[in-house]
Amino acid sequence: MSVDAASVPLPSDKEFRLFQQLIHARLGIFLPDQKKALLSNRLWKRLQACEVKDFAEYYRYIQSPQGGMELNTALELITTNETYFFREQKHFDFLRDDILPGLKSKGQRLFRVWSAAASTGEEPYSIAMVLADRCPVSWELLSSDVNAKVIEKARLGIYPELRIRYIPQNYLHRFCRKGIGPQAGNIRVNQELRQAVDFFTLNLHEDFPDMGKFDLIFLRNVLIYFENDNKVKILERIAKCLAPDGLLFVGHSESLHGLTPYFAPIRPAIYRLSAR
Repeated sequence: MSVDAASVPLPSDKEFRLFQQLIHARLGIFLPDQKKALLSNRLWKRLQACEVKDFAEYYRYIQSPQGGMELNTALELITTNETYFFREQKHFDFLRDDILPGLKSKGQRLFRVWSAAASTGEEPYSIAMVLADRCPVSWELLSSDVNAKVIEKARLGIYPELRIRYIPQNYLHRFCRKGIGPQAGNIRVNQELRQAVDFFTLNLHEDFPDMGKFDLIFLRNVLIYFENDNKVKILERIAKCLAPDGLLFVGHSESLHGLTPYFAPIRPAIYRLSAR
């Protein structure tokens, strides 16, 4: 039996604290008290599917040896974020107009970018469109997220037309295909661009694999979910992944002020790696 979103019961304060602690321990993310309704809306159908009576019983189940797969499902549901193409447009303008034109004159042969909180792929595909259009040298784009299911969606590259409203028309015609039949109302990023992005899962809360050095890292709209201690640890790992004078883009609602000596601001939400 389905339940209307408005009537979905909220977890008790005690139940919510259990999930807060679990998410923090597993992902390093702090879920604030005002996210209680989000937790409920994301997980209520899973309680029904598992035939448990309340959030406390569901918590006990996902912590049990039998509940390992369900735990992964719960964490993926909680960390799924809605996004869209060319979000925070000024970053893409800066990449196109200020960064890429100077690469060839510097003698650079390969430009490496990492989208470190890719969600369902709109951000890395936006980056890839700019690189494919304007990058004067060879380029490589890695893209990661903690949520394996959204990475699967990103690899497919299929999106509702609502998400594409900010894609420039020339990019839309060049890099996307309009769906027909069952896919009417959707677009798909073309195969060439999909194959140009290397998608993988990565937990920012854990040590990073050796990926080499990047010229540019996008870490946008994800630090806001971490407490300061974890932000500092993540930024230290990010700094080790950047080439000398490499750039870090964060969300426009985020600031690194007072968190780390490794980055110096050069534009709103754009930082350059400082000498370490």
